[in-house]
Amino acid sequence: MTVYDNLPTIADLDELAELVTAYAAKDQLFVRWSAGPAGDLRQGASRDSLTGVPLPGLSANPLAVEPWWGDRSMRLWVARRLYDYRHLRYEHGTTVRPWVLVGSQCGRGPDNEPLVRVRRPVAWIADTALIEAEHLVEAQNAAGWGPLDRRGAR
Repeated sequence: MTVYDNLPTIADLDELAELVTAYAAKDQLFVRWSAGPAGDLRQGASRDSLTGVPLPGLSANPLAVEPWWGDRSMRLWVARRLYDYRHLRYEHGTTVRPWVLVGSQCGRGPDNEPLVRVRRPVAWIADTALIEAEHLVEAQNAAGWGPLDRRGAR
């Protein structure tokens, strides 16, 4: 057991949206899908899955709202940030789950994803929030839009 096992857990999209809003002016929040901060901080960096090349940071995705989003729903914004990479849990096993971190971007990965250095783990994201995200995104009825999953390309 590590100190990171006791991080708070974000139960729903409202809670995640509140967190993103609270951090908007002071820190960069990212969501990372992995077994958790203990292993990630020990490892220190992701690897390119095609070549095995070590990357200069951990693959993660920003939670900050982009200016073009305007005053649209914060719940929908965070829902799509979770929905985009939910397939990683199925590709890499049930130990993979999303967690929120404060970090700083140190590069871009091979899929153009931000690579970050973790400054501080913040919270786990519960399965209930993932289910809520899936329902909210799918309720948009956006044909031709979906998660960033390469399995369908094979």
